Amino acid sequence: MTIRLLGLLRGHRLRLGLAVLLGAAAIGSSLALMAISGWLISKAALRPPILDLAVAIVAVRFFGISRGLLRYLERLVTHDVAFRVLGELRVRLYQALEPRAPAGLAGFRSGDLLARMVSDVEALQDLFLRGVVPPLVAALVLGLAAGVIAPLAAPALLPLLLLFPAAAVGLPLLSTRLARHWAGDRARIRGDLSTQLVEVVQGSGELVAFGASRSRLDSIRRIGDEISRIDLRRALSDAVGEAGLVLATGLAALGVLAISLPLVTAQRLDGAYLATLALTALASFEAVQPLPAAFERIQHSLAAGRRLLEVQSLPVPVTDPPAPLLLRMGVLEVEDAWLRYRPDGPWALAGVSLRLEPGARVALVGPSGSGKTSLANALLRFRELDRGRMLIDGTDLQRGRQDDVRRLIGLCAQDAHVFNASLLDNLRLARPSAGLEEIEEAAGRARLLDWVRSLPLGWETRAGEGGALLSSGQRQRLALARALLAGFPILILDEPTANLDADTARELMEAVLAEPRGRTLLLITHRSEGLEGMDSILVMREGRIVVGARAPRSDEILARPIRRN
Repeated sequence: MTIRLLGLLRGHRLRLGLAVLLGAAAIGSSLALMAISGWLISKAALRPPILDLAVAIVAVRFFGISRGLLRYLERLVTHDVAFRVLGELRVRLYQALEPRAPAGLAGFRSGDLLARMVSDVEALQDLFLRGVVPPLVAALVLGLAAGVIAPLAAPALLPLLLLFPAAAVGLPLLSTRLARHWAGDRARIRGDLSTQLVEVVQGSGELVAFGASRSRLDSIRRIGDEISRIDLRRALSDAVGEAGLVLATGLAALGVLAISLPLVTAQRLDGAYLATLALTALASFEAVQPLPAAFERIQHSLAAGRRLLEVQSLPVPVTDPPAPLLLRMGVLEVEDAWLRYRPDGPWALAGVSLRLEPGARVALVGPSGSGKTSLANALLRFRELDRGRMLIDGTDLQRGRQDDVRRLIGLCAQDAHVFNASLLDNLRLARPSAGLEEIEEAAGRARLLDWVRSLPLGWETRAGEGGALLSSGQRQRLALARALLAGFPILILDEPTANLDADTARELMEAVLAEPRGRTLLLITHRSEGLEGMDSILVMREGRIVVGARAPRSDEILARPIRRN
């Protein structure tokens, strides 16, 4: 999994290499600043001629300025790489979600998907910012420190070679072990928190109406307390890493001094370099400082990465054929269609056969759960049939592209989503190139135009989150106007009058049926409005199209229209 995530950096290797070099140069400047400052202070105590110190004074100024500049450039490049990768990852995640919606994502709650798209993707920046660059920088800095200490006093290099790798590897491993128990839980619990928050906001009215708001808030509070306990354990992990780093840094400096002092006494080392050696050892551990916290954050990043890869590894319920055929408008036929949602579940469609001539108007009626919406989902290829075929103009829908199917067959669903945008933008979603006259014509057929014109802001009125600022009937009419504006040759209306009063529902269906005969219409309903304008009425029960109340025998035609009188 880690290799798959790091594979996202493949196209950014040059920027990543530049970030490593800039990070090493920034810490190298700090190291040089400390080393030269130590020599300068020690040498100045001996009161040499000022010219002997001039170069060191200039070097101190140079490295003092360059350290901040190089650190800024390093942060700029590393964050640029991280944000580029996160942007690509969000695109990949959306590309993974899109072909799996809606059928492949039925087991996910919307808040959990939101947490994966936002929080889990952002958590991966620690993997790229702290998991890749700092270890490489630390390796380069160790080489720089060794290059300073070895020429002056090679034996003094031993404490650094022992303690630097121990701190760079041992402390992160310790932090990783401590973090292993909570990193995965934190990602999961934050997903639960996001899910609960989304559901509380979306269902706030119902929660208040039924007196369930306190219990939901208590549930959110319990999740918050669990996150606080996890954060406390994370703080403990950070404290252990920081304490270990301070201890290793101090021991390294003491070790260098302990080995260097006898060399100064034996006159094998100029005493002015004693501070240089100790301060170089101290400064080199700046490269180790981010590693313990980085490895602990990486555990959280990997847990988030697992949740993202879980979405990408979901099976795709509907796929396009390798060589798709061109679909053209014609007779729509369903032949012996069988569909169920679980391998061991009941059949949602049980041998349905149906034929819709171009321009036909057919009503599909039946009780809830009889399979009406399942048939609509199958026609739109939201789900593949287990058995049977669906044809348009003699071509199997499964042999065409999904986008081509949905350009020919449109759906106005009962629970169509309304975006938190203006009414105009909500309608233009169906056809962005539509002019205002076309939009108003569709709104007029949906009995929406007079209401829009009565609003102070007219078409610029916002619908609110999920259409919260509209009534249920207004949302339904807005969805219908959007479907009419799209101009689908075949339009499926799924309970278009469910949220309307009888008079408005009758007016609405009269307006829809007043259209020219070119559009094929399949009306799914349990109400009587508009049925008198249908060419045929089909009754559906228990996944079958039946004649009257009796299910047909296997030797009977399963889709037999009931002609209206």
